[in-house]
Amino acid sequence: MAFVTDKQELKPGLVIFRRSDVQHRRWYCRVKLPKEDRYKTFSLKTESEGIAREKAFDYDADVRFRLKHDVPVFNRPFSAVAKDYVAAQELKALRGEISKDRPRKVRATIDGPLQAYVGSTQVHLIGQETWDNYPGWRRQNGVGRYRDKRISDATISTEMSILAAVMNFAVKKRFVPASLSLSFAKPKLKTMRRDEFTLEEYRKLHTVGRAWVARASKSTNLWYRTVAYNFILIMCNTGMRPPEAKNLRWRDVRPAKDREGREIVVLFVQGKGKSRNLVAPKSVLDYLERVRAISKATAPDDRVFTTIKGAPAMTLYAGMVEDLLIEADLRDGANGVNRSTYCFRHTYATFRLSEGVDVYFLAEQMGTSVKMIEDHYGHVNTIKHADRVLMGMGGWEPVEPAVAAKEAGDKVVAAAGARQRIAPKKKRG
Repeated sequence: MAFVTDKQELKPGLVIFRRSDVQHRRWYCRVKLPKEDRYKTFSLKTESEGIAREKAFDYDADVRFRLKHDVPVFNRPFSAVAKDYVAAQELKALRGEISKDRPRKVRATIDGPLQAYVGSTQVHLIGQETWDNYPGWRRQNGVGRYRDKRISDATISTEMSILAAVMNFAVKKRFVPASLSLSFAKPKLKTMRRDEFTLEEYRKLHTVGRAWVARASKSTNLWYRTVAYNFILIMCNTGMRPPEAKNLRWRDVRPAKDREGREIVVLFVQGKGKSRNLVAPKSVLDYLERVRAISKATAPDDRVFTTIKGAPAMTLYAGMVEDLLIEADLRDGANGVNRSTYCFRHTYATFRLSEGVDVYFLAEQMGTSVKMIEDHYGHVNTIKHADRVLMGMGGWEPVEPAVAAKEAGDKVVAAAGARQRIAPKKKRG
């Protein structure tokens, strides 16, 4: 280093020196970490060479003590460590080890809630108490996306996983002791499942949606309402994930026919690092054609869901979707959780299971596991097979088919007799 002057080696790995780039003549020392190509520099705050030597040996002993007892040698704020972590994630994305979108999501969480919570805190001071208090702090100080003021536990869990990743990165860099990594276990928070729409609610959304589009007062508003309305129909009839919808291009849409010759549409979707083909009824192709008819981006490589200018729609019309849900009085689900775009995927799964679709085929179609389907939608089978579930319970008696037919016939005969008795008699001429 060009600015180093009066350099003296006190022993291997320990030197004292002055700096030529400062106005004072005070000494500094540099301690090399054993078995590493790293150094810790200290300001000795003295111009006396003798005192500087004594302090340098003290600092050298302190560094060795810290290393022996797993105490951090370098003190850095969380924000600085997090910045290095994001840079490491960007390198992984360039190498194809993680998705290209991952660093952006990590950076957004770090620059947002985590910066507000622990940004200026020295990383070695972040421990179990800080970790445990995050959910309560986040709910009290945060607001959800758009107009949803409730922070979901799923969001908090994701943010805490990023906090844990940064802290584990700090452990590897020896900014914090290795024992501290055990504190950052995956949080066990209640999952706030987004509500699907019932069949009646879905029909209402249809009806209100058509009128909502028709009432658009400006051409721009009409364009966005039309696309958002058809986007909802497409999502509810395909079960796509929102990221898959963002990635969908016109070349990925292919008309086809099933084994019985009926028209269908095949969509090649990509997201979460995976890809698959999903099938949908012809009506989905009709909804897509409505979007194409008013889109400025219709080339094979263009995205299906865009802005009015043809740029990719990053929010997937979230504001418009929310406006329509409020208009239809369907924004809040039965669980008290505000509905989001993911509710359309839940709705698709619920409707398909209600119609008796095999769980294995549904898992393949939705790009998920059979276990996930069973874990999240087990309630659908319970309602569908209520007669079997409630069989034998008091007040619930199974009706034999023959008895049911006889009772139905008796009711028809009785009704006919009643009509005959109350029919007015004709007057004789």
